[in-house]
Amino acid sequence: MSLTVYRKAHFNAAHRLFREEWDDAKNLEVFGKCSNPNYHGHNYELEVGISGEIDPKTGFLIDLKILRDIIKEEVEDPFDHKNLNLEVQEFKNLNPTVENIAVVIWKKIRTRIDSKYGISIKLYETPRNFVVYNGN
Repeated sequence: MSLTVYRKAHFNAAHRLFREEWDDAKNLEVFGKCSNPNYHGHNYELEVGISGEIDPKTGFLIDLKILRDIIKEEVEDPFDHKNLNLEVQEFKNLNPTVENIAVVIWKKIRTRIDSKYGISIKLYETPRNFVVYNGN
Protein backbone atom coordinates (compact mmCIF):
# COMPACT_ATOMS: atom_id res chain seq x y z
CA MET A 1 0.00 0.00 0.00
CA SER A 2 1.52 3.30 -1.13
CA LEU A 3 0.60 6.58 0.53
CA THR A 4 1.89 10.11 1.11
CA VAL A 5 2.60 11.86 4.41
CA TYR A 6 3.02 15.63 4.62
CA ARG A 7 4.91 18.05 6.80
CA LYS A 8 4.10 21.77 6.73
CA ALA A 9 6.60 24.55 7.29
CA HIS A 10 6.78 28.32 6.95
CA PHE A 11 9.44 30.87 6.09
CA ASN A 12 9.58 34.58 5.30
CA ALA A 13 11.90 35.82 2.60
CA ALA A 14 12.55 38.86 0.43
CA HIS A 15 13.38 38.71 -3.24
CA ARG A 16 13.42 40.60 -6.49
CA LEU A 17 12.46 39.11 -9.83
CA PHE A 18 14.53 40.66 -12.58
CA ARG A 19 16.97 40.08 -15.38
CA GLU A 20 20.17 42.06 -14.97
CA GLU A 21 20.50 42.70 -18.70
CA TRP A 22 17.06 44.40 -18.80
CA ASP A 23 16.41 47.96 -17.67
CA ASP A 24 13.92 48.71 -14.88
CA ALA A 25 11.13 49.45 -17.37
CA LYS A 26 11.46 46.05 -19.07
CA ASN A 27 11.70 44.25 -15.71
CA LEU A 28 8.58 46.09 -14.52
CA GLU A 29 6.75 45.13 -17.72
CA VAL A 30 7.60 41.42 -17.29
CA PHE A 31 7.70 40.95 -13.51
CA GLY A 32 5.44 43.77 -12.29
CA LYS A 33 5.85 44.92 -8.70
CA CYS A 34 7.96 41.81 -8.03
CA SER A 35 10.79 43.62 -9.87
CA ASN A 36 11.04 46.35 -7.22
CA PRO A 37 14.75 47.29 -7.03
CA ASN A 38 14.35 47.55 -3.24
CA TYR A 39 12.99 43.98 -3.06
CA HIS A 40 9.75 42.77 -1.48
CA GLY A 41 8.80 39.83 0.71
CA HIS A 42 6.47 36.89 1.07
CA ASN A 43 5.28 34.63 3.85
CA TYR A 44 5.88 31.29 2.16
CA GLU A 45 3.92 28.22 3.23
CA LEU A 46 5.52 24.89 2.39
CA GLU A 47 4.10 21.36 2.29
CA VAL A 48 6.57 18.53 1.77
CA GLY A 49 5.03 15.20 0.78
CA ILE A 50 6.87 11.90 1.06
CA SER A 51 5.35 8.93 -0.81
CA GLY A 52 6.08 5.26 -0.45
CA GLU A 53 5.26 2.09 1.43
CA ILE A 54 4.50 1.81 5.13
CA ASP A 55 7.23 0.04 7.08
CA PRO A 56 5.51 -3.03 8.60
CA LYS A 57 7.82 -2.93 11.65
CA THR A 58 7.21 0.71 12.66
CA GLY A 59 3.90 1.49 11.00
CA PHE A 60 5.55 4.67 9.66
CA LEU A 61 6.17 5.65 6.09
CA ILE A 62 8.92 7.90 7.46
CA ASP A 63 9.58 9.27 10.92
CA LEU A 64 8.10 12.78 10.71
CA LYS A 65 10.59 14.06 13.29
CA ILE A 66 13.36 13.24 10.81
CA LEU A 67 11.48 15.03 8.01
CA ARG A 68 10.92 18.01 10.34
CA ASP A 69 14.65 18.26 11.00
CA ILE A 70 15.53 17.97 7.30
CA ILE A 71 13.09 20.78 6.40
CA LYS A 72 14.49 22.96 9.17
CA GLU A 73 18.10 22.38 8.09
CA GLU A 74 17.58 22.57 4.31
CA VAL A 75 14.84 25.22 4.01
CA GLU A 76 13.92 27.14 7.14
CA ASP A 77 17.43 27.86 8.44
CA PRO A 78 18.92 28.94 5.08
CA PHE A 79 15.84 30.78 3.68
CA ASP A 80 13.91 32.27 6.63
CA HIS A 81 14.27 36.04 7.02
CA LYS A 82 16.76 36.19 4.17
CA ASN A 83 17.01 38.12 0.95
CA LEU A 84 17.02 35.21 -1.49
CA ASN A 85 18.86 37.13 -4.22
CA LEU A 86 21.63 38.34 -1.94
CA GLU A 87 21.97 35.78 0.83
CA VAL A 88 21.08 32.37 -0.61
CA GLN A 89 23.72 30.82 -2.85
CA GLU A 90 21.24 28.88 -4.99
CA PHE A 91 19.72 32.16 -6.21
CA LYS A 92 22.91 34.08 -6.99
CA ASN A 93 22.30 33.32 -10.69
CA LEU A 94 18.75 31.97 -10.59
CA ASN A 95 15.65 34.17 -10.52
CA PRO A 96 13.88 33.34 -7.23
CA THR A 97 10.43 32.77 -8.69
CA VAL A 98 8.11 30.53 -6.70
CA GLU A 99 8.69 27.89 -9.39
CA ASN A 100 12.48 28.02 -9.02
CA ILE A 101 12.28 28.12 -5.21
CA ALA A 102 10.15 24.95 -5.23
CA VAL A 103 12.63 23.14 -7.50
CA VAL A 104 15.57 24.21 -5.32
CA ILE A 105 13.76 22.97 -2.19
CA TRP A 106 12.96 19.66 -3.90
CA LYS A 107 16.61 19.15 -4.87
CA LYS A 108 17.84 19.97 -1.36
CA ILE A 109 15.39 17.54 0.25
CA ARG A 110 16.03 14.86 -2.38
CA THR A 111 19.67 14.68 -1.26
CA ARG A 112 18.52 13.84 2.28
CA ILE A 113 15.69 11.35 1.62
CA ASP A 114 16.18 7.73 0.50
CA SER A 115 15.51 7.33 -3.22
CA LYS A 116 12.85 4.69 -2.52
CA TYR A 117 10.55 7.58 -1.57
CA GLY A 118 8.82 10.05 -3.86
CA ILE A 119 8.94 13.72 -2.89
CA SER A 120 6.46 16.47 -3.68
CA ILE A 121 6.83 20.14 -2.85
CA LYS A 122 3.83 22.44 -2.61
CA LEU A 123 4.95 26.02 -2.07
CA TYR A 124 2.52 28.88 -1.49
CA GLU A 125 3.86 32.33 -2.30
CA THR A 126 0.49 33.85 -1.41
CA PRO A 127 -2.75 32.17 -0.33
CA ARG A 128 -3.82 32.17 -4.00
CA ASN A 129 -0.50 31.58 -5.80
CA PHE A 130 1.28 28.27 -5.35
CA VAL A 131 3.24 25.64 -7.24
CA VAL A 132 3.59 21.88 -6.91
CA TYR A 133 6.78 20.12 -7.98
CA ASN A 134 7.32 16.35 -7.96
CA GLY A 135 10.71 16.14 -9.61
CA ASN A 136 9.31 15.25 -13.04
